[in-house]
Amino acid sequence: MKQDGHVTVVTDRGQVSIPAELRRELHLSAGRKLLWEKLSDRELRVRAIDERKPVGPLAVLGFARRFRRERRATADWMEDLRTGER
Repeated sequence: MKQDGHVTVVTDRGQVSIPAELRRELHLSAGRKLLWEKLSDRELRVRAIDERKPVGPLAVLGFARRFRRERRATADWMEDLRTGER
């Protein structure tokens, strides 16, 4: 049977090495998460999980927290805002 691609071996501990050529092409480094999917009894799919930061409105969630000097309850903030409206 002809094998296309790269052949690796599963160790006793269930570990598999990713060939260096593929690691470079896919920009995989230590700590990168991979998703393993069973397609059939003899076939797996491995995908690198995209861990980029969210874009758009979700990207700014929690940003202002960096500049907070003190921790205050919402009721205190609302009191200050209401006082300013009078």
